[in-house]
Amino acid sequence: MLKDFRAFIARGNVLDLAVGVIIGGAFATITKSLTDDIIMPIVGAIFGGFDFSSYFVKLGPVPANYAGSLTSYAQLKAAGVPLFGYGEFITVVINFIILAFIVFLLMRSVNRVIAATEREKKEGTAEPAAEPAEVALLREIRDELRAGTGTRTPPPLA
Repeated sequence: MLKDFRAFIARGNVLDLAVGVIIGGAFATITKSLTDDIIMPIVGAIFGGFDFSSYFVKLGPVPANYAGSLTSYAQLKAAGVPLFGYGEFITVVINFIILAFIVFLLMRSVNRVIAATEREKKEGTAEPAAEPAEVALLREIRDELRAGTGTRTPPPLA
């Protein structure tokens, strides 16, 4: 079973997926920072507040022993007050739209490169693939043996 699992993990697709997930997680962090630190303060300033996540509606009573701010979404939520936090939801939706747009631009660029490569292949204008170094070396050895210019004579066959 361990051998089968190791073969499964060693497949290229699984490793590619793992790399994609790790890079995606890092990219999501960058996108979240872009949204939280750059875009949302601008949107908040336009709509009358710098903290866009503070837009919420209280759906229930505040506990009698609550001593925090009545305008702090995070404190009220921590105290267990039922809240409708539409500001946080709008932030997440904007975050998603930014991420989707960046992925769209990335895929659009990749598709253009693939289309250009395919077009070059059809037209025959694409440069031929570089020959591997081993093949070139073997070709040189073959040519020297044919020409008889080698400095060393091969041993006789027994």
